[in-house]
Amino acid sequence: MDILTSKAEGILTIEFNRVERKNAITGVMYQAMADALVDAETDDAVRAILIVGKPEIFTAGNDLDDFMKNSAPVDGVPADMRPVFQFMRALSGSTKPVVAAVSGAAVGIGTTLLMHCDLVYAADNAKFSMPFSQLGLCPEFASSLLLPQLAGFPRAAEKLLLGEAFLAQEAYDMGLVSKVLPLEELRPYAARQAAKLVALPAASIRATKSLMKRSRNAAITETMGAENALFGAMLLAPEAKEAFTAFFEKRKPDFSKFA
Repeated sequence: MDILTSKAEGILTIEFNRVERKNAITGVMYQAMADALVDAETDDAVRAILIVGKPEIFTAGNDLDDFMKNSAPVDGVPADMRPVFQFMRALSGSTKPVVAAVSGAAVGIGTTLLMHCDLVYAADNAKFSMPFSQLGLCPEFASSLLLPQLAGFPRAAEKLLLGEAFLAQEAYDMGLVSKVLPLEELRPYAARQAAKLVALPAASIRATKSLMKRSRNAAITETMGAENALFGAMLLAPEAKEAFTAFFEKRKPDFSKFA
């Protein structure tokens, strides 16, 4: 299974398990994660959610082969019913606390999903990037709203406009992660933090999370919709076609011919 899910001692664990493809995410994987989150929302036994990857890789983001085959619009299927959007909506809307443990690369949605988690811990080998502009695309998952709120506009602009990678300490300095730990300590520490949440009154945890997110819920929903519409249109544009063609041909893209 490319996504492993388990429930134990009040914690739902969602684990990327496709290490041979750098945990690149397919539509099937998005659907599995969305279904797990939706199920957890109504399962009183689940009091916290833990998202993890492998020691060497969190996720390389979208599987580009799968993405190109399944990203085109389908007649009669609204864009917000695609598996990736179902996952985005379920994670952003989760009323239960979400803990993430990141080691290795977290590319694209591997970074943007963290902005919807509540406690984010990074190993000292973690490396983050949001290379949307490099692919002729735009930010997703409300990252154009949330990253400036976390890091301030200048630093967010640097990460989103240039799309370059940054390391764990800078992610901590920006407010994207809560703590940086040695690799071998990461997962046990994140699991202990999730267990602490489980031990606290569930109603209090849910109320606190709800109040903290209350002022930005509408803005997140609106921004996701705006990003999704632009993202879909840009996928069909010449710049994205050049970027993806260059990727598969293992060459540097040439955007000089586009205005």
